[in-house]
Amino acid sequence: MPERPQAVLAMTDRNVPQVFPPRLLARLRACVDLDPTLVAHDFAEPRVRQALARTEVLITGWGCPRLDAAALDAAPRLRAVLHAAGSVKGFTTPEVWRRGILVSSAAAANALPVAEYTLAVILLTGKDVLAFGRPQRTRSDFPRVFPRGDIVPGIGNHGRRVGVVGASRVGRRLLELLRPHDLAVTLADPYVDAAEAARLGVPLLPLDELLRTSDVVTLHAPQTPETRHLIGARELASMPDGSVLVNTARGALVDHDALIGELRTGRLRAVLDVTDPEPLPAGSPLLGLPNAFVTPHLAGSQGNEVARLGRTVVEEAERLTSGRDLLHGVDQDELERSA
Repeated sequence: MPERPQAVLAMTDRNVPQVFPPRLLARLRACVDLDPTLVAHDFAEPRVRQALARTEVLITGWGCPRLDAAALDAAPRLRAVLHAAGSVKGFTTPEVWRRGILVSSAAAANALPVAEYTLAVILLTGKDVLAFGRPQRTRSDFPRVFPRGDIVPGIGNHGRRVGVVGASRVGRRLLELLRPHDLAVTLADPYVDAAEAARLGVPLLPLDELLRTSDVVTLHAPQTPETRHLIGARELASMPDGSVLVNTARGALVDHDALIGELRTGRLRAVLDVTDPEPLPAGSPLLGLPNAFVTPHLAGSQGNEVARLGRTVVEEAERLTSGRDLLHGVDQDELERSA
């Protein structure tokens, strides 16, 4: 049996048992030589540096220290970084690719719960749950139940127009999840052409047209200098009365001051799982406006979902050690257009 490559964990140590529950950890240790009690949060720490000297595989996750030249110099045998989370932008550097180190990410696995959250939001806002489900409603004229046979006008998901901004991993998973529902879905993405949109089964529109013609606009674009405040005052003003903005991507895609101005008029609604800054300051109007619903960046993998990230890494480690290509390799050139 070939010798297992040396591996080190680099992530927030309290997350390790969640990402790698016992059965997954056993699978991982079957293909790499790993000490689960050694978790790196500082590559300069003496015990970590000693381990890095013989490390071939780095198992990373949320809280991984930055892989700069000094860290990589301490790991001269390193040949692969397997990331048990989404984006690798926060800790990788160009030096990683310059040295020919393979990088893999569980971003595809993390995309599923975000897409599921977004689907749920789209369907629930179609029933105007933000208004009808708000528990602090105390007006005597506010309905506690709709009498049988009554029809509530202006709500529902039949033929509702959903505009997806960004054919990212999450955007593409969302398109799949939306397909069985009786919705009219469109896509805006400058990197997608008509042929690819046809393969995705969705009409491709310019962003301005998508905004003007959607009852729900859901954002799935990466944060780059070009996408900062992608949705600003002009874009928000073009959205139809009563429409909903959903953001599960990055807070900086939306000009929050402009959004607050629109929300204060009561014309639009917003569901925000990400904000700028994050978290919002205690006095932010977004936390008090009745037509804004803010969740604390929970759309991504949480609870039992994080084991899916660990399983992705274990499967990548098994491929690596058996000489097969990685399934979820990260291309440096694609990083600029990804989350």
